[in-house]
This record gives sequence, C-alpha cells and structure tokens, in this order.
Amino acid sequence: MPPSAAFVPESFEPPLRLVTPEFVLEPLGPQHNEADYAAWSSSVEHIRATPGFAGRSWPHEMSLADNLRDLELHARDFTARTGFTYTVLAPAGCEVVGCVYIDPLPGDGQGGASVRSWVCADRAELDGPLRRAVDGWLRSDWPFERVVYAPGA
Repeated sequence: MPPSAAFVPESFEPPLRLVTPEFVLEPLGPQHNEADYAAWSSSVEHIRATPGFAGRSWPHEMSLADNLRDLELHARDFTARTGFTYTVLAPAGCEVVGCVYIDPLPGDGQGGASVRSWVCADRAELDGPLRRAVDGWLRSDWPFERVVYAPGA
C-alpha cells in the first residue's frame, strides 16, 4: 500500500490485546493454526449466516496446511499494517472461539475501516458482546475516521 494510502498512521501502534471478561483478542498467527482450524471448520454454516460473510469465498473446505498459509498471510498483513486480524480466545487464552478482521474500507482512502467478526456456533451468545466490545475498542483506541462493522446483531 503506498504511503499516501496508509491504512493507519505510521505513528500508530496497533493494539496487541483486548481483554474482556468473556474473551481475549490477540493478533492471529501461525501459532493458532490447529485451534483456529478446529474453531471455524466446526462452525461453517454459522459463520456463513453471520453478517459480513454471505457471498464470500470463505469459509470453504481447506486442509490444515492451507489454513496455516492463510494465518501466515494474516500475520504478514498485520506486520505490514495493511490489515489487522485478531483471534478471539476464551478467557483462559488457549481455545479459539472466533475471529475479527479489520481491513481498509473499500474505495474509502480516507482512514476508514471495514470490520467483520465471527464466533463458533457453540459460542453464538458471544456474537453481540464481541461486536459491542470491538466497536467500542475501534472508536476509542484506533485512529479510524469511519468504521463500518458488517451490519447485524
């Protein structure tokens, strides 16, 4: 992404954690591969029914090795500051229960963010609390002028 179209200012340090009583967010990376794969692959229909995922190519059938490549890409995007993907962990910190994607708002060019999130089908009660926590976090701790969270809950 050229400097004139930077997603976040160079001086901004993306947060590495969001801790709530119900879940913890941390940058998604290769270390989450097996738990991430188990989480989304057990919840494909629930994710597809989650606002922001209808009509998208993911989730789709893939191997654990393919998932690892996806996670490596998300980690590179985070490091390059072109997109920020967070895993959603149970409070104990090892069980993946969802994911949050923070990407540039398409066609915006003005510091806007497009946000999507999902949780596992067996943790569906976290959809609303996750959306509210992330929405507040983005408004208070991030430099975005505009946040468009996939409509829903």
